[in-house]
Amino acid sequence: MRTLQIPHTLPIAQLKEGYRSGQFTPQQIAREIVRRAEQDGGMNIWITPPSMDAMQPYLDRLASMNPDEAPLWGVPFAVKDNIDVAGMMTTAGCAEYAYMPDDHAAVVDRLIRAGAIPAGKTNLDQFATGLVGTRSPYGETHNALRPELISGGSSSGSAVAAARGQAAFALGTDTAGSGRVPAALNGLVGYKPSLGAWPTSGVVPACKSLDCVTVFAHSLEDALAVDAALRGAAAADPSSPQPAEAGARAPCPAVPAEGAAGLLRPLRGRLPQRLGAGGRAA
Repeated sequence: MRTLQIPHTLPIAQLKEGYRSGQFTPQQIAREIVRRAEQDGGMNIWITPPSMDAMQPYLDRLASMNPDEAPLWGVPFAVKDNIDVAGMMTTAGCAEYAYMPDDHAAVVDRLIRAGAIPAGKTNLDQFATGLVGTRSPYGETHNALRPELISGGSSSGSAVAAARGQAAFALGTDTAGSGRVPAALNGLVGYKPSLGAWPTSGVVPACKSLDCVTVFAHSLEDALAVDAALRGAAAADPSSPQPAEAGARAPCPAVPAEGAAGLLRPLRGRLPQRLGAGGRAA
């Protein structure tokens, strides 16, 4: 009998290859995520933790989707708890504020249409105001690498969920660093798109004119795969660019067609390689 081997982290390409080869299934990945979340319960990563009951409808839906046409087929993701997922409570880190949304936030809806699986809702500095990950009545989120250190915020739980292998990637928000600081402190890529590049409908605002949805991922390639699923204007979304008027500034272009290689080419030779033990360049 073959032993099930699930990687500690869940890069998108490795998940898709594992599905193609039959090494594991989305159902098995979901069960492992639940197990890992329970094991790390004391780290205060989740407000609505992963459960098979919550993920099962999305797993069942995969049978009607073609993996070759759904770019994120079976890929689990975490959602910061100021972003709506239908049927999961949104708290923004405040139980007295909590409500049950009927609809997905626009970004969550697009990811589900691409085949991704929402795993649960993650902890945050209350109302997304803070950069430390300690300002939550649901507990301080511990750093994924050194639990005695802060996780960074406000998207603390999202960063740690991705870093601890409880999601392939995680959605956060960024108004003044909340999608980048936790990435830096937990060994992840924190990708903040240009204002208006991704829709923000269904997001509890911190500052509507500055809020962006962001992603935590293990590589720039994974971040760009999420960007490809999310980028583009949405009808009636206040953050989406309106049709350009004569003389108006054109919206920011999408990432280069060659993806990460195109973005990194100007920096080649100036960036360290992977970080080794103690955070030193290896």
